[in-house]
Amino acid sequence: MTGPNRLTVVRAGALTTVQDLGRAGYAHLGVPRSGALDEPAHRLANRLAGNPEQCATLETTVNGCAVRPESAVTAVVTGAPCPVRVDGRPVAWGAPVRVPAGAVLEAGPASAGLRSYVALAGGIAVPPVLGSRSRDLLSGLGPDPLTDGMSLPLGTPYGPPGAADVTPWPAPPASAGGLVLPVVLGPRDDWFTAEALRTFAGPGFRVAPASNRIGLRTEGPALERGRPGELPSEGMPLGAVQVPPDGRPVVFLADHPTTGGYPVIGVVPEGALAGAAQAAPGTGVRFVVVRA
Repeated sequence: MTGPNRLTVVRAGALTTVQDLGRAGYAHLGVPRSGALDEPAHRLANRLAGNPEQCATLETTVNGCAVRPESAVTAVVTGAPCPVRVDGRPVAWGAPVRVPAGAVLEAGPASAGLRSYVALAGGIAVPPVLGSRSRDLLSGLGPDPLTDGMSLPLGTPYGPPGAADVTPWPAPPASAGGLVLPVVLGPRDDWFTAEALRTFAGPGFRVAPASNRIGLRTEGPALERGRPGELPSEGMPLGAVQVPPDGRPVVFLADHPTTGGYPVIGVVPEGALAGAAQAAPGTGVRFVVVRA
């Protein structure tokens, strides 16, 4: 339910979108699920703000954003660590913060990782589309990415903020340590040579700068096919590792297409994808083959 409070976007940042848990159940219509890329960070931000986990938050990219509420509101910033300020005064990251009416809440540039999540009591109350308030960058469904001066409605607060003395949180993947992704092979691993499968499970891959909410693209050795030709389009699940003609694996993320014709060498389980949401370009990537 929409409350009396609204936000004005003071600084939109490189890419800030409204995200919730996504619009499941429409893949047969060609509509991706979308939703928060780092879902655990989104859920935590909502819990600490006193919201149900499905409330919409703001997902920032690289350099954060700044907003000004008309009325006092509780806010929480999680995900990629970043400086958080209220009217220029440093406040806590990863904990509830009271933002006075007319004050500017700023989530600054990420000090590690890529995406921070800004939850506000009541949630971002833009009208839902197909049951979700998420912006889908592939299909264009949902509210537009934030722009300076935009006004957004907030919902009515649900209750008091969550209480936690300490909130353990994994650090984003470091360039040196790398991103480790478990992969269940199939359904098209038989389209690749034995050498390609060894290469896939070895070192040498890095996150490519072209990565986005649709997919984590990689740079590194090309995977050689053992079978020529092309597949007819088939369904693509979240976490599918598709190998396009250049041979470099692409891990499908929240805004991925629902069908595709390039072979899928394996699938990353959904629970392991939060790290991919925070892996900066140049971060090493290691695929570890696991059993289903």
